[in-house]
Amino acid sequence: MDWKSKRVTALLEAALVEDRATEDETTRLTIDPSLRASASILAKEDCVVSGLGCIPAFLEIFARLSKKPVGRFDVISHPEIFDGVRVKKGQALAVIRHNASSILSCERVILNLMQRMSGIATLTAQYVREVQGTKVKVLDTRKTLPGMRLLDKYAVACGGGTNHRQDLHDGVLIKNNHISLGGGIPTVLKKALEDRRGGQKIQVEVRTFTELDQALLGGAESLLLDNMTPAEVTKAVKVIGKRAPGVSIEASGNMNLKTIGSYAKTGVDFISVGALTHSAVAVDLSMKITADVY
Repeated sequence: MDWKSKRVTALLEAALVEDRATEDETTRLTIDPSLRASASILAKEDCVVSGLGCIPAFLEIFARLSKKPVGRFDVISHPEIFDGVRVKKGQALAVIRHNASSILSCERVILNLMQRMSGIATLTAQYVREVQGTKVKVLDTRKTLPGMRLLDKYAVACGGGTNHRQDLHDGVLIKNNHISLGGGIPTVLKKALEDRRGGQKIQVEVRTFTELDQALLGGAESLLLDNMTPAEVTKAVKVIGKRAPGVSIEASGNMNLKTIGSYAKTGVDFISVGALTHSAVAVDLSMKITADVY
């Protein structure tokens, strides 16, 4: 993750502006502006870490926005703690040494982002664990918080998941609404194969064996089996293996931790899980701040 990229910087800056961090009245009224402090970010539950890079990024942006000398800062973490690592309840993820006012004004946005990202990473790791021993890769979807997709998908990767397409320009996925509005699978698939840009792979969503037959006859290069039962997926995988070996197969549709194991045994290559990003529960993190004594 490039925490200094334009897209990420804009997102983090918007979070600070939303919180009016440079106009923190409580901190202005109560804290000596010259006070230095140390802040420990603590895990209050077992989790997979994601978002450590947001700490220095937020502090640097805050310094620029505040237009005041806030002094140097250090963000220190143990060499064994980094994004993607599982930590135990009570462990310190990082220590910030900085101007106390700056820490207090950035505290909430730092925790908000790290809690969400670590929640996604932790949930993803649970799904990945359920498919261990199979060839399946767990995919995310575009069901992300608006504006947060880049970080949501990074968090999925921290949890051991695999990123599906980033946006609507990143790959061709013909879904049921495209099919119904475009005249059916034979029509839309033929048009997509003829008019695609470069070497974009054409993936088609199918919900029935009739649709599967149409997609295979039309030359689909990747298939998404949507809302089929494990038994139906197993049958579809056998059909695809005979008629179009080498075509990648993805299963999707209301996947959860109880069912994904059954789907992983069907022979599919990928299982996409919207819940990774739309239903992850934020991890409980806290920040303990103490004044530095010299």
